[in-house]
Amino acid sequence: LARELMEISGKAREGKLAPGDMQGGCFTISSLGGIGGTQFTPIVNVPEVAILGVSRAQMKPVWNGSDFEPRLIMPFSLSYDHRVIDGAEGVRFTTYLGGLLSDIRRLLL
Repeated sequence: LARELMEISGKAREGKLAPGDMQGGCFTISSLGGIGGTQFTPIVNVPEVAILGVSRAQMKPVWNGSDFEPRLIMPFSLSYDHRVIDGAEGVRFTTYLGGLLSDIRRLLL
């Protein structure tokens, strides 16, 4: 999976994606962070069922209960087809993803 992701990403960066390279998926991750995008709402690509939009991470002050501390915040937005994905499941996914990204060490467990 990692090897295929590297190949497809390389083709995309070089502008060499073939139509077949972009078919057969059910979920897309779209990032505008590399070009400075700070927030957007992606539209699901038919026949896929969901798309995750990732924006540029920025340092922002976050209240920890007693003080403000700098934290790296990366906005993301999940759009999905409600005929396939229940709204509560979408919220659980984004909450879980946010938790993983806020403490990357959890990915190693």
